[in-house]
Amino acid sequence: MNAPPPQPTSVRLSRSVALALAAWLLVSGCSVLGAAEDGADSATTSGGGMKVALVTHGGKGDAFWDLVRSGAEAAAAKDGIDLTYAGDSDPAAQAALVKDAVRDKVDGIAVTLAKPAAMRGPVAQAKAAGIPVVGLNSGIDAWRPAGLLEYFGQDEFVAGRAVGDKLDEVKAKHALCVVHERGNVALEARCAGVRKTFRGDTDNLYVDGADMNAVTDTIASRLRQDTSIDKVVTLGAQYGLSAVKAVRQAGSRAEVATFDLNKDLVKAVQRGDVQFAVDQQPYLQGYLAVDALWLYRVNGNVSGGGTTPVLTGPAFVTRSNVSAVARFAAAGTR
Repeated sequence: MNAPPPQPTSVRLSRSVALALAAWLLVSGCSVLGAAEDGADSATTSGGGMKVALVTHGGKGDAFWDLVRSGAEAAAAKDGIDLTYAGDSDPAAQAALVKDAVRDKVDGIAVTLAKPAAMRGPVAQAKAAGIPVVGLNSGIDAWRPAGLLEYFGQDEFVAGRAVGDKLDEVKAKHALCVVHERGNVALEARCAGVRKTFRGDTDNLYVDGADMNAVTDTIASRLRQDTSIDKVVTLGAQYGLSAVKAVRQAGSRAEVATFDLNKDLVKAVQRGDVQFAVDQQPYLQGYLAVDALWLYRVNGNVSGGGTTPVLTGPAFVTRSNVSAVARFAAAGTR
């Protein structure tokens, strides 16, 4: 059998070039496709212009809410999120802020439920608009009925019970629980928890939390009226510092304990002016709430499966362990 005649050199070269070109196109095509896919993944897993609104019931100039906001801003910076923070202690005004966020077509809302009834309508509007909503700080018993995705905070009733147990440990007999915002479910739950476990007497004292001088004077007046009070429990760091002033003003022997921390309160614990503080980690609450909205968008994650809150407290800060958090408090993150 005769072998086929040899092909011209030009034909052999053309086929070689064609094969090489085909191979290059195949490799290049895969690379281009991979780059496109990587770019899509990158856009999906970054903030990508995501807008989030954090709406709290915190008033202006409150150091506690500065901590919440700082945590939220840290998460937003990490995730590439455009974050808007707004707060108002008036429930109707807070509700209006949530409605504004819905109208602005944000991609997610983090909200506190200090007055759950006032927030029911705005949250429903957000859900109807397809905007995911998470809760933080206040409303641990209300977030699921309201239809929120997740919740980050401490169980205030459990925290109050822990304080009640602590009062028994230090052999207190009569506690004054100072409520600085009437009707706030979280604050009421704290005092209710104290009363549940504390074996001594517990009285609630309602004060105007917007007027710090009035807070001091009202506590001092009560201490003068009832000298059997040996423990003052406040529900916020700045009110703990006011209680220290009130004790001195009244010439009382009562000791002060409080919920929440700030850098000045840490110093008061170090001096022994405040016996202990309950830390719910507000910076962490703000951080987790914003980060959770990002995770839900990019990966469908829901912390606690949407049925269990993510607890950030309580933890007791006393003179024996306060040094562990002092430097963080000085930096404005605890």
